[in-house]
Amino acid sequence: MKKKIYIGVAWPYANGSLHLGHIAGCYLPADIFARYNRLIGNYVLMVSGSDEHGTPITITADKENTTPQNIVDRYSKEHAENMKQMGISFDLFTRTTTKNHSDVVQDIFLTLYKNKEIYKKKVEAFYCKDCKRFLPDRYIEGTCPHCGNKNARGDQCDECGKLLDPQELRDIKCKICGSTPEIKTSEHLFFALSKFKPKLLDWIKDKKHWKPSVLSFTRNWLKSGLKDRAITRDIEWGVKVPVDGFEDKRIYVWFDAVIGYLSASIEWSKKTGEPDRWEYWWKDPKAKHYYFLAKDNIPFHTLIWPSIIIGYRKNLDLPYDIPANEYLRLKGEQFSKSRGTAVWVPDIIKQFDVDAIRYYLAINMPENKDTNWMWDDFVAKNNDELVGAYGNFIHRVVTFTSKNYEEIPKLGKLDDLDKKAIKKIEETSRKVSEALEICSFKKALRLVMDLAKFGNYYFDQKQPWTLIKNDKETCGSVLHICLKIVKGLSIFMAPFLPFSSDEIWKLLGEKDSVHKASWNAALEDLKVGTVLKKPVPLFKKLDLKEFIMEEDPFSKLDLRVGKVIDVKDHPNADTLYMIHVDLGKLGKKVIVAGMKPHYSKEEMKSKHIVIVANLKPANIRGIKSNGMLLAAEDSKGVCSLLNPGDSKPGSEVHVEGIQKQSTGVLEFEDFKKVNMSIGDDQKAIYNGKILRSEKGDIKSDKEVIKGAKIL
Repeated sequence: MKKKIYIGVAWPYANGSLHLGHIAGCYLPADIFARYNRLIGNYVLMVSGSDEHGTPITITADKENTTPQNIVDRYSKEHAENMKQMGISFDLFTRTTTKNHSDVVQDIFLTLYKNKEIYKKKVEAFYCKDCKRFLPDRYIEGTCPHCGNKNARGDQCDECGKLLDPQELRDIKCKICGSTPEIKTSEHLFFALSKFKPKLLDWIKDKKHWKPSVLSFTRNWLKSGLKDRAITRDIEWGVKVPVDGFEDKRIYVWFDAVIGYLSASIEWSKKTGEPDRWEYWWKDPKAKHYYFLAKDNIPFHTLIWPSIIIGYRKNLDLPYDIPANEYLRLKGEQFSKSRGTAVWVPDIIKQFDVDAIRYYLAINMPENKDTNWMWDDFVAKNNDELVGAYGNFIHRVVTFTSKNYEEIPKLGKLDDLDKKAIKKIEETSRKVSEALEICSFKKALRLVMDLAKFGNYYFDQKQPWTLIKNDKETCGSVLHICLKIVKGLSIFMAPFLPFSSDEIWKLLGEKDSVHKASWNAALEDLKVGTVLKKPVPLFKKLDLKEFIMEEDPFSKLDLRVGKVIDVKDHPNADTLYMIHVDLGKLGKKVIVAGMKPHYSKEEMKSKHIVIVANLKPANIRGIKSNGMLLAAEDSKGVCSLLNPGDSKPGSEVHVEGIQKQSTGVLEFEDFKKVNMSIGDDQKAIYNGKILRSEKGDIKSDKEVIKGAKIL
């Protein structure tokens, strides 16, 4: 019997490009699940969109000296395009800045307000006297009281996943200017989350099918007590508060974003010409709702969103399962837009086959623990598994059959190994289906690959290259079974590798897309006599050296913030200083630099500067220099250090979209390939992109002419 499957996927912030952590965390698993359910005949609705409100957007707009609308327009378009390129098959990928979304959010807000589940409350809020404004939570940074993460936001710590009250943080700073904010009184509206605890406890009683990590996380939250949450904030960008007296505030993005699951469904329904079609998934108790997200979003989907639905009192379906993933990391570090530690989707899809990327992300998916994107492992799995085992089997079977028969040959008498092969297809169909039903994607993919490996074993054991010489009929039967395995692989792999699976399907003479077929088609008889298409290799081998050599030269730089702790005259040169620099955890270094004509010792001391930390040491006039500071010099001879603000010594300097490569010692010739300069507003740029540290943009310390070269 067909089921109704609703799939809601976490909404990415439209303040930067997507990275592979986003894809592995929620978009790829959601797509695999959606494609599988469509193949087995279920009614599927999968929606998401760009999250375009809140401080992440305004922070990016402030940094780029533009408007929030310009930021979201740029990244929403990019996100939608990248989702299609990655094969993520949304029924609708929309935006939270639509009127439809605003209307739905305000309707739910007013309903909760009238039911007294949203109430007014005066609170102490952080106010930055330098910026002359109340600070929304994400404009506040500090040290997490739970795990010690020094870059925790005012509303949540991304490292340990704890939701926070800004006043819980230690060493609080304003994200805009770096000063310490003060506390003032402000009136806000609060969502009475604590009121829903009894109903939530009752609701999760039967959720034994949830991942242990999700269930444990949720139970611990309930056990520690739910706190009412501010539902408004002091910001000018977002959905307007439909309550008198709050015209200068906006609805908090955590409330706004989760309602997107419902508003997107309504928008999709309107676009189909059936305005009430969304109710088919939302008002049927038998419909199952799945939400795909990363672990930092668990409480919003297991506690807050269900509470909103319950409080709305419109008999909407609650989540059935929330198969949250852990983190995909890059060499042990969490993927981060703000720190620039990521493999960016717009970049990687230009360089590699999308199905190869999807394969590695799926086989390495962080389902139950954090995993790492490792370039050498990506190349190894592509070459050994995707090309060597899977692609090789399909290519050799179709090539051999096409060459000797041109069409699908007849199935003859079966021996034990033949029967085992057919049984293997049937078992794979059942076991892969069982794994996908419970969102066990890595297991399902391994089972498909096991069938491909068995296919290679069967082909080698039967030796059709020998049979074709003296028993063409038996050879044809062997190849028929091999083609049955190929057909099974094209369907079983379709949720994982949608593009190559379609190619395989059409090699077998099929006209329509494999995604229009049924799961059970893998077990149906082949159409004997169907002409096979001439195959071409589905995947290509990768060489790690080749594509790392093509990396942007900036990726080889290890740029760090350093604090000058002492400056001494060079004993053998009139224009040189010996500058002692503190690099935090990286230790202290002595750098020789020709800054004496431009800065006095007193001006240099205690300054925060930017240095190339991995430059090969050089002996300069008898003194060893262990690095090089960056400074800009214009045509008038004005020389200026680069200023990273009060970023911590040792913190990284990056450019968004360029992943740092671990290259060890950097030769000066390689450094000279990186042409940095001063752009608008005295900001340091590389290829039009701004250099940034943890505290924001890197700027020139003194005013220099635009275009001044950085050395």
